[in-house]
Amino acid sequence: MSFEQMLEESLKVIRNGEVVEGTVIDVKPDEIILNIGYKADGIISRSEYTNETNTDLTTVVSVGDTMEAKVVKVNDGEGQVLLSYKRLAAEKGSKRLEEAFENQEVLTAKVAQVLAGGLSVIVDETRVFIPASLVSDSYEKDLTKYDGQEIEFVITEFNPRRRRIIGDRKQLLAAKKAKMQEELFARINVGDVVEGTVKNVTDFGAFIDLGGADGLLHISEISWGRVENPKKVFKVGDQVKTFIKDINGTKIALSMKFEEDNPWNNAAEKYAVGNIVNGVVARMTDFGAFIELNPGVDALLHVSQISAEHVEKPSDVLKVGQEIEAKIVDFNEEERKISLSVKALNLPTAHEEDNDEVADVNIEEVASELDVE
Repeated sequence: MSFEQMLEESLKVIRNGEVVEGTVIDVKPDEIILNIGYKADGIISRSEYTNETNTDLTTVVSVGDTMEAKVVKVNDGEGQVLLSYKRLAAEKGSKRLEEAFENQEVLTAKVAQVLAGGLSVIVDETRVFIPASLVSDSYEKDLTKYDGQEIEFVITEFNPRRRRIIGDRKQLLAAKKAKMQEELFARINVGDVVEGTVKNVTDFGAFIDLGGADGLLHISEISWGRVENPKKVFKVGDQVKTFIKDINGTKIALSMKFEEDNPWNNAAEKYAVGNIVNGVVARMTDFGAFIELNPGVDALLHVSQISAEHVEKPSDVLKVGQEIEAKIVDFNEEERKISLSVKALNLPTAHEEDNDEVADVNIEEVASELDVE
């Protein structure tokens, strides 16, 4: 350095609050030393570089790097100049956020902290608070899943004097969902086969996320067979294939009862009068037991046809879940009604006409009950 340069540096004056530029001449895990062209070097401590308390400064800057920093104290008592990179970055970040607020710009930042009332994110060393009510478009009790996650948001309130900078993620999700919903309804039609994700399961059905809107899969449309409770069939996150049964405004009704799986296909042959079938007792009433021959196909075993001996009520000789063998004595495909007889299994062939008479009486006796079923 020439004499003139040395003289100029010795006369150079810096003040608190001034922004200076320097070159890194040494870096330690907790401290950065800068040559700022002043009679003393500048020092940036870890706490004045970042809000992250565990950052190793040797991993973020290197000797020879050029940096800007703000003067905190000209003389720290040891002849060194205390500098702050963080405060300068925060000022720049505040300006950046002000512009984003005015332009309604979508920002992306990592969640720095999960708080009791929401999330804290940092943009250029400036903190932005996103209240829990503005984190998602649906209620979320536990926000810990967002910790360390990058999220998008907009600034809806900017008041740095009160240290109040508020972010909103909810409106972005709502806008995105509205667009997806519009696109979904533009391409779907009744009868379309669609795939979706189980979003929620209730006692009456499951709500399926179709990507833009939810469809309701009612308990009666889950299977051709009987479903006691949807919660025994689905869990949240399951992928399911359904078809659209109905569209009413923004409401979508779904079904899994595909026609090719209809258990009544070829029923006339399978359940012809005289055929011997096996089934399971599904439920019982005072007048008889309903036997499940296949999922979705129930037949009535009238109390008078359970045994050649007198039976007071079905529960006296049968129990739910019991497997039985019986003979089909009546088949009505149009009304989807089948009548069985265990007693007829033991009757000789010569009495077939009697069986027909029994079947006729059986149907007449329980017609009203079957209509209810």
